[in-house]
Amino acid sequence: MMADNPEENIMDAEDNYKKIDAARSRYPYCIVWTPIPVLTWLFPFIGHMGIAMSSGVIRDFAGPYYVSEDDMAFGRPTKYLRLNPAKASSVQNSWDVAISSASEEYKHRMHNLFCDNCHSHVAMSLNMMQYERSSSWNMVKLAFNMFIFGKFVSVGAFLKTWLPFTVVITCIILLFVLI
Repeated sequence: MMADNPEENIMDAEDNYKKIDAARSRYPYCIVWTPIPVLTWLFPFIGHMGIAMSSGVIRDFAGPYYVSEDDMAFGRPTKYLRLNPAKASSVQNSWDVAISSASEEYKHRMHNLFCDNCHSHVAMSLNMMQYERSSSWNMVKLAFNMFIFGKFVSVGAFLKTWLPFTVVITCIILLFVLI
């Protein structure tokens, strides 16, 4: 599974761990996630997803025929899921090559909220690199893993994700109680 101590084997050329730098939005070898206003307020497991290169630069399918680099469509990441690049088993499609190839493909695709979206872009990247020897990554599997195993960047990021949902649910409950 994706959650088993991925910090092992994530080394740069000097054998140092590649550090996450949330202040600069650098998440090497991570899948990142951020809430989508209104949609995430109603369904907190739905959000916008991207994948970071080994340098930490994030790529995300931000809209029709557009893959953003270093500027996520709905703001800075609030959650991340660190992966282990040693689990990318494709020789011809290393981590960065797979992400770049998937990004080039998605620059020629129409965005579809339900079928071909930011999660699909991340899934294609993982499929191309055969992450965990699998080529069956999809948006449902990724959403589940991010929701269950993703880590919040900060307390503020947690509040940005859950506070609107909590307010909406509280208002709905109060509305029904008062009626």
